[in-house]
Amino acid sequence: MNTDILPGRRYVHGYSEHEMHRLGDQADTLATLLHSGTAYPDGSRVLEVGCGVGAQTVHLVAGSPGAHIVAVDVSEDSLERARARVAAERPGARVEWHHADLFDLPFPDAAFDHLFVCFVLEHLRDPARALAGLRRVLAPGGTITVIEGDHGSAIFHPDSRYAQATIECQVRLQAAAGGDALVGRRLQPLLFEAGYTDVAVGPRTVYADRTRPALVEGFTRNTFIAMVESVRDDALAAGLITSPEWDRGIADLRRTADPNGTFHYTFFKAVAVNPR
Repeated sequence: MNTDILPGRRYVHGYSEHEMHRLGDQADTLATLLHSGTAYPDGSRVLEVGCGVGAQTVHLVAGSPGAHIVAVDVSEDSLERARARVAAERPGARVEWHHADLFDLPFPDAAFDHLFVCFVLEHLRDPARALAGLRRVLAPGGTITVIEGDHGSAIFHPDSRYAQATIECQVRLQAAAGGDALVGRRLQPLLFEAGYTDVAVGPRTVYADRTRPALVEGFTRNTFIAMVESVRDDALAAGLITSPEWDRGIADLRRTADPNGTFHYTFFKAVAVNPR
């Protein structure tokens, strides 16, 4: 595989307007599933690591309106979009924005009571080092919440090896860019290796069929299939798949959103403690 097609690009899905909308659809569709059980006390300082375009930030603010949310991202353009999104959807929300790399955060030791990290580790070459480094800014006894997906958990009807091949293209391209689209299954060992205690991981499963039209539209079509479709050009350029095979795979993947189709995917949510 030719990995030179992705020089220095850490976010495999890109930064297109289409991708910004996809992230918003994903966050809104999965808000209850992913944010259930996450609420921070009034006055607590919460760092959202890798806030992106603010798709998760608006739900953090909604669930913890009295907390002081600090959001950081390495992309200035994404931060601008995040500010605009929060201002439009949660006017008056108390969010502090910082342009920063998670490996070089501009905060003093133990500056935060809680950390929230959603869909970030999957894009990192060394997620264990990232998690270990984040402990510096987390107060002893403070918590870290991590949410990640796992593309290996995607099962669907009608089954199709062509559809599976298109998903595998996305997995391999993400690996070539230094990430791991299967990282959800690794959260417990990663957090343990990074020095956290009381690590608790649980599955958050999405299942969509004709009886759940909002999930069919919001997740199957607008989140998962849209994500896979976004890597078409890179997959073809890398020689991972032929154009006819790709077209067949995407067509078969779209059939899972038809009235006789079903789709299942599992996210993993972990909560752990920074030891005293």
